Amino acid sequence: MPRMKQPVRALPPPHMPRRPGRGRLLWRRLRRLVWPASVLCGLLVLGVAGYGGLRTIGGVGSFRERALEATAHFGLRVQEVAIEGRQKTPEPLLRAALGVHAGDPILGVSLIDARARIETINWVQSATVERRLPGTIVVQLRERRPFAVWQHEGRFVLIDHNGNTVTDSDVASFATQVPLVVGPGAPAAAASLIDALAAYPLIMSRMVAAVRVGERRWNLRMNNGADVLLPEGAEAQALAKLKELQSTYALLDRPLQVVDLRLPDRLVIRPQPVKTDSKDADKAGHKPT
Repeated sequence: MPRMKQPVRALPPPHMPRRPGRGRLLWRRLRRLVWPASVLCGLLVLGVAGYGGLRTIGGVGSFRERALEATAHFGLRVQEVAIEGRQKTPEPLLRAALGVHAGDPILGVSLIDARARIETINWVQSATVERRLPGTIVVQLRERRPFAVWQHEGRFVLIDHNGNTVTDSDVASFATQVPLVVGPGAPAAAASLIDALAAYPLIMSRMVAAVRVGERRWNLRMNNGADVLLPEGAEAQALAKLKELQSTYALLDRPLQVVDLRLPDRLVIRPQPVKTDSKDADKAGHKPT
């Protein structure tokens, strides 16, 4: 018998989700904002409570002072002051300029003002002041390096390479370590001369002082009593010539009063006056009768 075909069953229609109503859609949107809004409200409540608490602390003083006292109450106080790079700067003077004491609210320390006060100290070339929470203030110093001693009007001052005053006390301890420069205008011009002299250690070792003349040029006072007159703006060339004369003729070992190197094409030398014995002079001036 022929097989009978099974009737084809129609597929059920796809299930369509039911569209939510407007109220439900609005709630879904608002639900996303519930958590941020609650956090914001919590912060607002804490802020109001904190403000009210600050107003009750101490009863007097500005709001900033009460706020700093509140932070200090939670441990943000100065517990240590660390100083780095200090060698010659007097520590009591440094701490007085810093103006920070143990127990002060660390957030109340003005780092900019403290640095400005520290940099007014002569020994200090530059400074940085840092705050390391919870309780450490760090001061890092860059001190001026003594470069020369300046003598002017009977006063001795230690200066750095830029001609800035380092100190006017305890200068004698540096007298054998750095050169002596003398006269008005010497600090500002000393660096170029001393840097040039560094190439001639033999001349430098024999120099007693460098004297600024008319704020234009230099005379070198040597240990044999001679004055070496250098030309304006051509110190390096004159020093090279002086080295050659010393190597060839031992010029600085002779009893000279002046060695004039101001003219590039000639050398002028003035010997020291010959000392005569007073008895010999009397005999030479006495004529027998």
